Amino acid sequence: MIDKTNNWHFKILLGDDRSEHALAAVAMVEDMPFPSGTDITIFRAVAPTQATDLMLIEDALNQTCNRLRKKGLHAVPELLLGFPTEKFLKYAEEQKPDLIIIGAKGLRATLGILVGGVAQQVVEYAPCPVLVVRAPYNGLRRVLLVTDGSASSQQAVQFLGGLPMPVGARFWVMHVLPSLPIPMMIVMTPTGNVPMAFQDSEEAAGLRTKEDKEGQALVDSTLEALQGMGKPAEGILKRGDAATEIMAVVKEHNIDLLISGSRGLTPIRSWMMGSVSRKLVHYSGCSVLVVRTLQPG
Repeated sequence: MIDKTNNWHFKILLGDDRSEHALAAVAMVEDMPFPSGTDITIFRAVAPTQATDLMLIEDALNQTCNRLRKKGLHAVPELLLGFPTEKFLKYAEEQKPDLIIIGAKGLRATLGILVGGVAQQVVEYAPCPVLVVRAPYNGLRRVLLVTDGSASSQQAVQFLGGLPMPVGARFWVMHVLPSLPIPMMIVMTPTGNVPMAFQDSEEAAGLRTKEDKEGQALVDSTLEALQGMGKPAEGILKRGDAATEIMAVVKEHNIDLLISGSRGLTPIRSWMMGSVSRKLVHYSGCSVLVVRTLQPG
């Protein structure tokens, strides 16, 4: 992805089934100032039952290609016959894109679901960063990067550093400290022993101060890294449930794009994604970029 002159060259795989979310993804790509000649494959796989519509689908893919070619991108269509999720993931494994962009829900998504089946599987199992775009798309002006200091978060910082963003976009960096345990004591009453909270001990206060300093240091170092990559940002430090606090900030700042690593400091081995990343993709209400690994380049 990065050449010897430190320039970023993206190879992008864009899913396009003409759903409102896929159209939002195309609009976002148009707004992102990718270098002229950036390679982007406009991909769609159709089930055998849709074989009679192949000409119409191919025409739609070419329309998308023409839109992106007007932006200077090297856009080519790819239409395959087969089950969409299986074909999409296999194509990604073979072609090794630097970034997958896909709409949050497809044309045949069940009413009321937050993330469609194809998007959910792609973000779980794709071999590279995945940008899940949610409609309606109203521009890419406010970007929130969340970090916990894990290797995955560090990769997210580097990826954002090289990701082309529209002029005037604002950036925030957020870290969420864990909730502190409530000090408890057992009090004897006429009805039995009852657990009751008591005032913070000196040890608990010291732990809070230590975590606050470490959390702020992480935010500050991330801000410094982004500043060095030409993306000055503001810092946010919160304490509580990570997903809940992040989604509250998304709403408060009207975030357009949320960026997260795929796994935190304590991932469950059987999952490809951490629980926080999964919640953000489903419930944050905005587009989400999940960074797993950077392809060597």
